[in-house]
Amino acid sequence: MPILFIGHGSPMNAIEDTDYSRAWAVVARSLPKPKAILCVSAHWQTAGTRVTVMEKPKTIHDFYGFPPALSEKQYPAPGSPELARMTQEIMREAHVELDLEWGLDHGAWSVLCQMYPKADVPVVQLSLDEGKPPAFHYDLGRELRGLRKKGVLIIGSGNVVHNLREMAWEDTAFDWALEFDAKVKDLILTGDHKAIIEYAKLGRSARLAVPTLEHYLPLLYTLGARTRRTA
Repeated sequence: MPILFIGHGSPMNAIEDTDYSRAWAVVARSLPKPKAILCVSAHWQTAGTRVTVMEKPKTIHDFYGFPPALSEKQYPAPGSPELARMTQEIMREAHVELDLEWGLDHGAWSVLCQMYPKADVPVVQLSLDEGKPPAFHYDLGRELRGLRKKGVLIIGSGNVVHNLREMAWEDTAFDWALEFDAKVKDLILTGDHKAIIEYAKLGRSARLAVPTLEHYLPLLYTLGARTRRTA
């Protein structure tokens, strides 16, 4: 299976017909149907690394200030205890705990409900260890590579640029946001994963685009799972 990093943007993409929601649906139709999905979402940070193991994960509405229709949206995809335990076994860089409490947060289901609206593909979530640096998360992504050969679609759901304190509410963007987005794209295309991991060295645009790590780290998982090249 391929791997995907998706900028999930606003939760409203789950219930609105937007350029983004349409693009996600198009991508899903272009891929072989996965046997299961492993999603790393920006919205699940834990002390240590955890993976959901329940058979029926709940839909988590981890937001506020949106229309009732969004809070009523459900995504009843099954879980996969088998994939959860497989993930636990193959990850050597971290002690992975099995989790029965979390479910699917909006970083996962707001994207997946547009990609697989029938909710017929099992989904598990892998958490972000809030105490670890970017290189650690990249290395964990490398350990997940083998799942791709087993028909598992690995999705990182976050955003390359995520600074809610500095928002351009009109149909435009700040120069620093465009600069950093373009810079990361170029680094991905040239395979310079080391520079992406060490993003803080990329200057002012990086500091503004990534004020906190949680939305950036899912990208590192997908890059790690993409290649055998050393960072």
